[in-house]
Amino acid sequence: MEEIKFEEAIKKLEEIAKELESGELGLDESVSKFEEGMKLSKICTKMLNDAEKKINLLISNDGEISEENFIPEE
Repeated sequence: MEEIKFEEAIKKLEEIAKELESGELGLDESVSKFEEGMKLSKICTKMLNDAEKKINLLISNDGEISEENFIPEE
């Protein structure tokens, strides 16, 4: 799969989910869409993990770079 932005991948995943939930696809097309969705999911997970690593490296403590766990706001 060519390089894709995170937001585009999420949008495609949402579209695939809607198609699969509609029940209008045949078995072969459903399996193909599911496979595409799994690939996109893996790409998104990697992008999120990479972003988290980058954030951890960029957190500064008194002018020195230190690694801290990134905790998203709920």
